[in-house]
Amino acid sequence: MKKLKVAIAGLGRIGKIHLKNLCRNFPELEVVAVMDVAAESKNVAAEYNVPILVSDFDDLLAVLDLDVVVICSPTDTHADYTIKAAKAGKDIFCEKPLDLSLDRVQEVLDVVKESGVKLMLGFNRRFDPEFKKIRQLVLSDAIGDPQIIKITSRDPGPPPVSYIKVSGGMFLDMTIHDFDMARYISGKMVKEVFAKGAVMVDPEIGNAGDIDTAIITLTFDDGSMAVIDNCRKAVYGYDQRLEVFGNKGMAQADNNFPTNHKLYTESGMSGDLPLHFFLERYDASYVQEMKEFIDALVSGSEMPVDGNDGLLSIAIGLAAKKSVVEGRLVKLDEILA
Repeated sequence: MKKLKVAIAGLGRIGKIHLKNLCRNFPELEVVAVMDVAAESKNVAAEYNVPILVSDFDDLLAVLDLDVVVICSPTDTHADYTIKAAKAGKDIFCEKPLDLSLDRVQEVLDVVKESGVKLMLGFNRRFDPEFKKIRQLVLSDAIGDPQIIKITSRDPGPPPVSYIKVSGGMFLDMTIHDFDMARYISGKMVKEVFAKGAVMVDPEIGNAGDIDTAIITLTFDDGSMAVIDNCRKAVYGYDQRLEVFGNKGMAQADNNFPTNHKLYTESGMSGDLPLHFFLERYDASYVQEMKEFIDALVSGSEMPVDGNDGLLSIAIGLAAKKSVVEGRLVKLDEILA
């Protein structure tokens, strides 16, 4: 069978992760080109024996017999690059979000549909083994109908303020994963959003027009609920937990640790802190999401995360921002309208 020819746009942290995983885990494809403007990109390409390195996206699309483009460049390039790739007839994997504007996202999705190509969004947490198990328990009716979902997502430290200024804010940069997770785990449509936010980590984040601590309540179309708590800084590490309570029982996914040992002495009990950040905590999920993307391309089946999933997560994020600013519950229809 002919190998899929893949190109990667962007060799930042996540681009390097996808490059490593594609080169080491998928013999059915070949990474033929990468694109980045950083000087170190030459060494990265050489390390993985990628023959073509370019600094312009149009040059990347011009690579002979290219099948797939993986977009890992900055957020403000995602929409333009996805449109260009779709019009060039390339299947696309794009990191979230497609854009920070719903109108722009819809424009991109329209072009993708018209072009007849496949598009998958990079909501990697759906593919984490722990969270996938919870989803399977929900699907198998092991806990009954979900009534309450609790999601805790706290980073070990905030990103630079320069990044926060262009990220779209915490809800569209960080919590967007949790909005997608709430939809994925429940299998339900979000109807209403209420959020409270504060600046409790770094005043400079507030000066940049953002928050760093929040609690969000989502109400689904059947009246069940999800509660999400976020903070940009947890001194003990990357805190990623999930609980689903239903009329037949409850299921939990806890943090991952380097080891699960516990030391008991007369002074007390101790053990490892959670895995430090997303590259460590979600390492397996990045491999699995790419596997399912490639499987869908080869089989012609539906993408496990499509453009509409991305659009709805952004809409929930915009509703949360509106809720914080206006101090009220916001119906998702207000945003989607």
